Amino acid sequence: MTIPVNNPITLLAITLFVAVFIVLLPYIDRRVCRKLGLNLQHGLSDNANADNLLKLRQLVLYAVFLIYVAAFLVIVFFSRTATDAYQVHVAPFQDLYNAVETDRGLADILETVFREGIVEGLSHVEVIRPEDIAQVYLNVMLFVPMGYLLPYVFGWFRAKARIRPVVACFILSLATENLQLIFRRGFYDLDDLLSNTIGGLIGQMLFISIAYVVTHPDWKREIRSYHRWQHHARHMTLYPFARKIGLSRTTLLATYEEAVWDFYVDKLGFRVKKQVMSLDDIDTRFLLVMGSSQVEIICFNKRKMIPVQYLTISARNLVKIKKRLEKNGIQVGEFHRDPYTDLRCLSFNGPDRACITVIEEP
Repeated sequence: MTIPVNNPITLLAITLFVAVFIVLLPYIDRRVCRKLGLNLQHGLSDNANADNLLKLRQLVLYAVFLIYVAAFLVIVFFSRTATDAYQVHVAPFQDLYNAVETDRGLADILETVFREGIVEGLSHVEVIRPEDIAQVYLNVMLFVPMGYLLPYVFGWFRAKARIRPVVACFILSLATENLQLIFRRGFYDLDDLLSNTIGGLIGQMLFISIAYVVTHPDWKREIRSYHRWQHHARHMTLYPFARKIGLSRTTLLATYEEAVWDFYVDKLGFRVKKQVMSLDDIDTRFLLVMGSSQVEIICFNKRKMIPVQYLTISARNLVKIKKRLEKNGIQVGEFHRDPYTDLRCLSFNGPDRACITVIEEP
């Protein structure tokens, strides 16, 4: 995509736009949320009207993202007229290479930098086409907010902030270049694709190093704890398989089948994947599934003293879950804070002394 680099207003506007959103957005966001008593880590907020305010915050973030998208569309599409011919440039960084002249090879210049300093090394480099360098710089800067705002605004990108934003930036840049080629609005330029992806990667790294740090005050403690665990667990049995291990099934005890069907199947909505009778036709085992989670229930089919049992699951949008539980006749307690993660959660009782807790996912 070709940006009018000879216009200093464009250069200044894009630079200021990037600086404002990257540096000020998390600080303003955190300051406002603290003043309003809102918890940004999906914990229990101090404000009684927190859910509505958090929705309003999300709408504001959507608006910020749309402002950026609008500016992006103006720059790459609507600020130019269609050309008469299709233009394709696939030599990587050829314009950047032609923008400078040197009297030495790259290896010699790098050696001079390390031995005699940067000033002496750069004295052997002459910039003959500064507009080409500015073009690459602006193509990088144009996608820095994209890589930054995608994980900031959308939870799906935030869940995998180290990979999803930069992949999305690459796909978006590829789509932009193809659309520019189709409508003949600028070049199909491999340099732009590489520059945009680098910009998205920079924005993604800035989100992790600035936005996450600002909005998560306990980040230092979390990182220290993680590295301490990693150091000690590296030679332990399950460490090489840690990324593939997940808790998929838990077991509860029950007295009668009717209670299992009424509560877990009819009210909560679990699906009975399998029902197995014991050899003496007394005990019944249920395998219930909900998404990727499984709950095994061993039903004795007779009155029996069962100890207190605990089932903890995770979900999103606890407000709607609470309303649906109450609609189905299940008495739910008030929201409270999980002591281990500080996330917001709610609890309710099931049959056979089962205490079920739902923790809100980040």
